[in-house]
Amino acid sequence: MQWKLYLRILLGLLLLGAILWGFNHRQQFDPAQLEQWVNDAGWWAPLLFMAIYALATPLFLPGSLLTLAGGALFGPLWGTLYNLTGATIGAALSFLLARTLAGEWVEQKSAGRLEQLMQGVEREGWRFVALVRLVPLFPFNLLNYALGLTRISFWSYLLATWIFMLPGGFAYTWLGYLGREAATGSASLVQNLMIGVALLAMVALLPRMVNRFRGDKSGIDDSTREDS
Repeated sequence: MQWKLYLRILLGLLLLGAILWGFNHRQQFDPAQLEQWVNDAGWWAPLLFMAIYALATPLFLPGSLLTLAGGALFGPLWGTLYNLTGATIGAALSFLLARTLAGEWVEQKSAGRLEQLMQGVEREGWRFVALVRLVPLFPFNLLNYALGLTRISFWSYLLATWIFMLPGGFAYTWLGYLGREAATGSASLVQNLMIGVALLAMVALLPRMVNRFRGDKSGIDDSTREDS
């Protein structure tokens, strides 16, 4: 129906305006104000923090600052849980918005190399999502919208996003926790610093490990095809 098209265009324009607003104001993000809101929320603090993170993701607000803030406010374990949950909900919102507003149009218009690319991504499914979460080749906020334009299963996307963002999410949450420890002069600062360095080293090595695994797997597949 024609009214559905007009509604999609209107919602798309509103979303675009909100994204432009968020992108233009990302440098004005105030962690101190966020901390004040969370501290004033009492028992509702985790829900408020995850809601802010979820809304910030589709609006292109700086997720790295939120992740660090989560570690400083809630510690490394609970902070990781709240960060991952908020980021995953935000990624799901972006995915669904893109699929609802433009997924059908992109499917109709895709052809040639674009269609081949889309088909390759869709064949990989959750494995492609896992790869781009472990090896952040593209900006997180933009990638969420781009994946929504494919036919990847929503639930596969959601679970792979949460699970495979865990290593990097935990490392950066620990950095936020470490910053709070340094500010308060904790006696365990040196030990926590060493753990933080080890986590960052692990995250830095993940892309090489993933590429090596994919290369080995490709070699096995090729030899299997030759034997057959």
